[in-house]
Amino acid sequence: MGTLKLSREALHSNLDIIAQQVGAKDKIAVVLKDNAYGHGAVLIAKAVARYGITQAVVRLETEAVEIAEFFENILILADFSTAANSKFRYAINTLDAIEKFPCGTKVELKIDTGMHRNGISPEDLEHAFSRMSQQGLECVGVMSHFKSADTLSSEWFWQRKAFDTLKETAVKLAKSYGWNLRFHISNSAGAFRSEHCEDDIVRIGIALYGCLQMDSTLTQPALKPVLSLYGNKIATRTLRAGERVGYNGIYEAQYDEIVSTYDLGYANGLDRLASNQYVTPEGIALRGRISMDSATFSADVDELLIFNDANAYAACVGTIGYEILACLDKDLKREWCD
Repeated sequence: MGTLKLSREALHSNLDIIAQQVGAKDKIAVVLKDNAYGHGAVLIAKAVARYGITQAVVRLETEAVEIAEFFENILILADFSTAANSKFRYAINTLDAIEKFPCGTKVELKIDTGMHRNGISPEDLEHAFSRMSQQGLECVGVMSHFKSADTLSSEWFWQRKAFDTLKETAVKLAKSYGWNLRFHISNSAGAFRSEHCEDDIVRIGIALYGCLQMDSTLTQPALKPVLSLYGNKIATRTLRAGERVGYNGIYEAQYDEIVSTYDLGYANGLDRLASNQYVTPEGIALRGRISMDSATFSADVDELLIFNDANAYAACVGTIGYEILACLDKDLKREWCD
């Protein structure tokens, strides 16, 4: 099976850029959900903790348990409390979810400021606080999420304004319950939309991994991809002119050509749509159809660089780097290369 090689230098460079942008590294909450976007949650958690990051964000409680030792607090976005851990706080995405959390749980209330995916209506803020108090919950934060911070439009501005307007009301209400709130709406793209960080924390996901893509009309920070995917050679052969390779023979050699099969396929995260059209960063062409566990390239090296920028591979198949990274096989070997 292939190998994922991670660069500490790239990771630290990205963190330096993000910390400078938001004002301080203690404002950074790293998003490690879905195996740290395919990078390996524990590997990344250890590395960012050594850098000085103390806060993380995950999707599930099981993910939080896996990395709990490395952080002071972890926000769980889409799960309910079963583990007694004072480091954990849980996002409340609907009013009906309030009663599903046991007394004493630390929670952060999500407000829908325009994305219309998760979160309560701003008009329900007072009602939500009352119900959380009755349930015995400790509200430690109010949050939202930008719908299009990576594109140039008015939506970022009016969502930012809606959230900031809500803060004053939330602070006054929270005082009556004895709660001290933190406020945050900015994701990776949102962190780079203004000169000054207006949130108590920023939830940094794709920027941490160096694959943030901003609209061409916006400033693109000089982030570096952290992950490179390599395949190991299984077999080599000479494909004679006129011979075809792989399922349905969609590639026919125009001349005698050396090709090798490598131990990566669509079961490992290589999108099948790249079949017979992808070219690696080193100019090596993929030949024929990607199989479940292997793919053939016009090469004879023992270890082949498949991609070192998920966005470039994603462009070949008409998707985004997020999807390519998140679909990488969890059983792939992951290691630091520097």
